[in-house]
Amino acid sequence: MLGLVIAAGLTGSLAKDAAAQGVMKSRFGEWALVCDTPPGASGEQCALVQNVVAEDRQEMGLSVVVLRTADRQSELLRVLAPLGVLLPNGLGLYIDDKEIGNAFFTRCFNDGCYAEVVLEDKLVEALKGGETATFIVFQTPEEGIGIPIDLAGFGEGFAALP
Repeated sequence: MLGLVIAAGLTGSLAKDAAAQGVMKSRFGEWALVCDTPPGASGEQCALVQNVVAEDRQEMGLSVVVLRTADRQSELLRVLAPLGVLLPNGLGLYIDDKEIGNAFFTRCFNDGCYAEVVLEDKLVEALKGGETATFIVFQTPEEGIGIPIDLAGFGEGFAALP
């Protein structure tokens, strides 16, 4: 099992801003490379974004965002889940039916709750080599809902992140 390291102290604004205000620069499978220059930023910030909704629960959608930190020292995987998810269980991740680990929710805003992890090399390679990532969110301690994300194009999109 990979250790998912939480990146503390980072806001969820880029995920929100990228989805709402950014300009799509290119597409890699189901992934969009979205860029924006936030107020006060010295340059353009880009993120790889995929939005999905559970097939059997239209109210259960996720926004999955991959981005480089402003200092360009690391990459983050940030997932926005809807309000109402059970926070103590965190967010589970499987890649091609192999359990990878859990990420804890770091904070909630009006648009939902954010889980965020530093993308370590081993996890990046697993995402590049996989076909499907399944994020597990919980509405009750017993009820996990798996939401699949198509990984086709992830490697090319990740390589295109400025």
